[in-house]
Amino acid sequence: MVDFYINSGVYIQVLIATLMTWAITSLGAAIVFFFKKVNGTILDAMLGLSAGVMIAASFWSLLNPAIEEAKELGMVAWLVVSIGFLAGSIILIAGDNFFAHILNKRKQKNLKGLKRSLMLMFSITLHNIPEGLAIGVAFGSIVGNNNLSSLTAAFMLAVGVGIQNFPEGTAVSLPLRRENFSRIKSFVLGMLSGIVEPIAGLIGCFLVIYVKNILPFFLAFAAGAMIYVAVSELIPESQNNKKKNLMSFFTLLGFVIMMMLDVAFS
Repeated sequence: MVDFYINSGVYIQVLIATLMTWAITSLGAAIVFFFKKVNGTILDAMLGLSAGVMIAASFWSLLNPAIEEAKELGMVAWLVVSIGFLAGSIILIAGDNFFAHILNKRKQKNLKGLKRSLMLMFSITLHNIPEGLAIGVAFGSIVGNNNLSSLTAAFMLAVGVGIQNFPEGTAVSLPLRRENFSRIKSFVLGMLSGIVEPIAGLIGCFLVIYVKNILPFFLAFAAGAMIYVAVSELIPESQNNKKKNLMSFFTLLGFVIMMMLDVAFS
């Protein structure tokens, strides 16, 4: 199996690596099957945990790599990253206002939780696109120098991304379950949030030279979207729980878990 992978073409290598990261996202989403009954306090805690995960991932998985990549490309790093970050948040703000307008027009306040969950799914899906691109770029950049050490380094990047994806799959499926989605639907939507990684990985590999020039912007764009959802939706909702201090602890715990994964596997 190892020999097959080493001797495969680069696109097969990228596809296998990113399918692995998608599978780990699906495992995270499968956590929803372990909850027989929706407990409000547990799900509020998971919202807080998700917020912490997203805030940490925004810096260590997205903003910091965006700054480093922009510097390597000779760009004005602070400007490119700032524009990308604000663009990502503005897109989510516009979407939030659009959903709010539709809800007010139809007077369906019960859909506010669904809006929040769909925004969360969208932001994490958006976050997975530059991760897939990064994996594709890593594999594409070693074409012509496909030695074992370079291939191992690229694959370990995919392993690191995959481990980070586990709590992200959970961060999508549990809030959907909170909004009375069935466990199967919650799992499927959580799983689908990671399907963009194999697609983006292949695109990144194919366009490796060009993607490097736009990768800092997309990394920062995804970070802006994630921070907006965490700050405007997840944290306020989790703080509606009577156990505010406990909810805050779970937010901090999520941050620490994601920080440890990012730093350990970066």
